[in-house]
Amino acid sequence: MSETAQSTQYLGPGSRVNHPAYGEGAIIKLHPIAYEVCFMHYGIKTVGKDYEKWEVIDHIPPEEEVSFTAAEKSLEKILRKWSGFSETVEIGDRWKNGTLIMKPQDDSLKSKEIPIETFFHKIVMVRDRLRVMEQRINSSKNLSEEDKVNLQQYLTRIYGSLTTFNVFFKYKEDNFVGEKSR
Repeated sequence: MSETAQSTQYLGPGSRVNHPAYGEGAIIKLHPIAYEVCFMHYGIKTVGKDYEKWEVIDHIPPEEEVSFTAAEKSLEKILRKWSGFSETVEIGDRWKNGTLIMKPQDDSLKSKEIPIETFFHKIVMVRDRLRVMEQRINSSKNLSEEDKVNLQQYLTRIYGSLTTFNVFFKYKEDNFVGEKSR
C-alpha cells in the first residue's frame, strides 16, 4: 500500500518512490540530509530527506551503514524489474557460429541441427522469464510469506537444474545458480 513520505520516516536504499516531476525512481544512497535517487527517465538526482511531495511505493527502512555494493545491487534489481528490458548476455566465444546437432538413437530418423546462438537465446529467455516470475512472486500481495519462501525455494531448484547450460555463457555472473552446498 502506498503512503505519503513524511520527514520522520526515512527511506533506505532500494525504497521505491514516485516523484511528481521525475516519475518513478529508487533510493540508491543516503547522505546526511538528502537521498540519491535513480529515476528511470531522468537518471540520478539528489532529493532532500525532508521532501514530502512524492509517493512512497515501497518503503525499505534504512540500515546503519550501507555499502556502495549494496546500493548497486539494489539499483540493479530495481532497474531490471522496472525497465522491461533484457540485458545483453553473451555466448562464450568457443560456441559462436557453432551448430547444435540432435541425433536420435534410431538411425532411420533424421538429425536436427540448429545454430547454437538460437539455442542459447532460448536458454536466456527461459532465465529472464524465471526472473520475472520470481519478482512477481516476491511482490505478490496475495501470497503468504510462507508461500513466497516455498515458491522461491522451488525456483532455486529450477535454476539448479539449468546449471548444465552454464557452459554456454561467456561471463560467470550470467550463469544459473542453484542451491549452494552447505
